[in-house]
Amino acid sequence: MNIKGKRVTLRGIEREDLLLLQPWSNDPEVQYQLGGWHFPSSAVVMERWFESLQSDELNQRFAIDTEQHGLIGTANLVNINWKDRNAFHGMLLGDKDIRGQGYGTDTVMAIMRYAFEELGLERLDGSVIEYNEASLRLYLGRCGWREEGRKKNWYWRKNRFWDKIIVGVNRNDYSALVAKSHYWD
Repeated sequence: MNIKGKRVTLRGIEREDLLLLQPWSNDPEVQYQLGGWHFPSSAVVMERWFESLQSDELNQRFAIDTEQHGLIGTANLVNINWKDRNAFHGMLLGDKDIRGQGYGTDTVMAIMRYAFEELGLERLDGSVIEYNEASLRLYLGRCGWREEGRKKNWYWRKNRFWDKIIVGVNRNDYSALVAKSHYWD
């Protein structure tokens, strides 16, 4: 089942997507905005990663696809905790030319609708590097998430430490946002 937003479709990642995902994985500008540690990824590494996706029910990764541009990035729901009804969400918009056009907002709204209305989750968590102002505006502004804490000096980038901003949203926050914004009308 594909997950539909207003402008994006979240679908399973296919082997042919690796042709775009590998360059994004190796692009320092893209990776600079993300948490975690990234090493150069060969085609073999990407193939192994792709194979690992097939049987991992607690970590779901999606291709972000648009009718106009095709594949523009990836989104995920990982560390799904069915007992406590929560998961971690992250997103990568690899195609730099489409940023700032609402695709990120639509992706997060579609992920929230799927997580809360289809999977029955209660909350989603995420994190943002403090200098990633675009992601902070997206999550804390347009998508109704809240800053829930900071881990000081968590990330080492460009010869200095940066804070990890912990963000989250629950089912009630999402419902209030949709009611106020009429996003899905």
